[in-house]
Amino acid sequence: MNEPKRLNLRYLTMTALLSAVSFLLFFLQFSTPITPSFLKLDVSDLPALIGSFSMGPFYGVLICLVKNLLHLLMTTTGGVGELSNFILGAAFCLPAGLIYLKHKTKKRAVIGSFIGAALMAVVSFPSNLFLVYPVYYNFMPKETILNMYQAILPQISSIEQSLLVFNVPFTFVKGLLCVIITLLIYKRISPLIKGTWRKDKK
Repeated sequence: MNEPKRLNLRYLTMTALLSAVSFLLFFLQFSTPITPSFLKLDVSDLPALIGSFSMGPFYGVLICLVKNLLHLLMTTTGGVGELSNFILGAAFCLPAGLIYLKHKTKKRAVIGSFIGAALMAVVSFPSNLFLVYPVYYNFMPKETILNMYQAILPQISSIEQSLLVFNVPFTFVKGLLCVIITLLIYKRISPLIKGTWRKDKK
């Protein structure tokens, strides 16, 4: 088997593995005392960011897609939540991977990751406002959701303001958490993903 085919097969295999890990990480969620209880912190975009750095931005986006396709099997939002999650994940790992791809240095990885996290946070505003929250309103009145924000910050007067004050920074922090973990473990696991650890042993 020639090298390009072997590389593609390995990358597809690692994409499937990282997608499965991402899917499982999605269930490891926890609330924070400074946000409404329905906002859950998780690091399910971590494998996509690692894949974007080690194999390229296309594979990072593909991991986001497969994770959400798997989650469709148990969706409670008719696929809207999964669509939003995919859009945010792609907005995170695509610019990070593209910036790192040009010059593969730690500095570029940090810059790309921060830009990706910021873009994901910005995109979360229209995604929540026009996709996710209209679905929430079918299960919980808009006023009830607004009251949950006001219980933390009484000055909040609208859903739009709630998203800007809480959700956008919250999404940015989620991205930064994935960035920090990636920077801590990337050098150790990237040879396993790329298959270069065998060469290093020779």
